[in-house]
Amino acid sequence: MSTIKKEMPLLARHEGEWEGIYTIIDAAGNVIDKHHSYLIHQFPGNGSYPYDQINKYTWEDGKFEEHHFPATYQDKKIWFDTERLQGYAWEVDDSIIILWFKYKALPEAHMYEMIHLSSCGNYRDRTLHWFKNNQVFKRTMMQEHRVK
Repeated sequence: MSTIKKEMPLLARHEGEWEGIYTIIDAAGNVIDKHHSYLIHQFPGNGSYPYDQINKYTWEDGKFEEHHFPATYQDKKIWFDTERLQGYAWEVDDSIIILWFKYKALPEAHMYEMIHLSSCGNYRDRTLHWFKNNQVFKRTMMQEHRVK
């Protein structure tokens, strides 16, 4: 077993493919976006990155986006530094991971995401809080289920 899987056993339990819905609301609670997601979490056995995540998003109008998030590993955290974002994630307990990150195109803002994995390992609920000027300006809520 790799060091990352040994030292981050909860993250290792996320390995696989996940399908879900992203709902984004503004600070007043109004829905400003909703789309489908398909995420792949993997631990490549070779290469520069011990963790890799692929996010695919699809909207009802046919819009599609795909983003790759390879991560390094150090000090019981995974570290992202891609052309899109920079951040890191760590395990809080046996069911919660926290992710802190910034989008490079939005340098005045930062985000905290809480990721909860069910005890059976088949369901995830995630909430993402977007901060700018020390205040939340939107939130993303995600409900996902394991498909592989």
